[in-house]
Amino acid sequence: MRTIVKGKNIDVPDSVRQYAERKMRRLERLLDESTDAVVELSNEQHRSASDSQIAEVTMVVDGQTLRSHAAGPTYQASLDTVIDRIERQAVDAREKPRGKVRPGQARARRAAGEEPESVAEEEQPRHRIVKTKRFAIQPMFEEDALAQMEELGHRFFIFVNAESERLCVLYKRHAGDYGLIEPVIGGEYTPGRKVRGAG
Repeated sequence: MRTIVKGKNIDVPDSVRQYAERKMRRLERLLDESTDAVVELSNEQHRSASDSQIAEVTMVVDGQTLRSHAAGPTYQASLDTVIDRIERQAVDAREKPRGKVRPGQARARRAAGEEPESVAEEEQPRHRIVKTKRFAIQPMFEEDALAQMEELGHRFFIFVNAESERLCVLYKRHAGDYGLIEPVIGGEYTPGRKVRGAG
């Protein structure tokens, strides 16, 4: 396995590069010698100091691309978290039986009288809700919701708009600016507009 450590708009200090390479060595048992693992480090200024250092790891295990990221107060803390996560993904990828067939293909084979090739083909996992989270929502203005979302360092934020009294979702777009989802039940669609205070 070859570990490539790079920075996104930052120069990676040698001490952090060596730390990343050393921590990634524990994954060698799970990977082929020809596999490249890419560690990308970045700094997000808008986040709080406790989670402004970002580490992202990407690698391929048995033909599957695995990716995970974590944020922390230091690059070392972020690396500790993200490497734990990617290791769990890699273990899961190695333990899953190969040769899975999509549910539609398995049904077609059964209809044709063919036997499934494996238990995995017969019993495809279905996506399901495994956790429900409840929290109190206070009415607030868009600017306040944006400030609170930035303070928390989240990528989305649900709130009740104090002006419209509707449930809204504020989210961060890939370009770095923000979007606002305003559900309308039985009404006409209104084209998106810019969030005030988002720059």
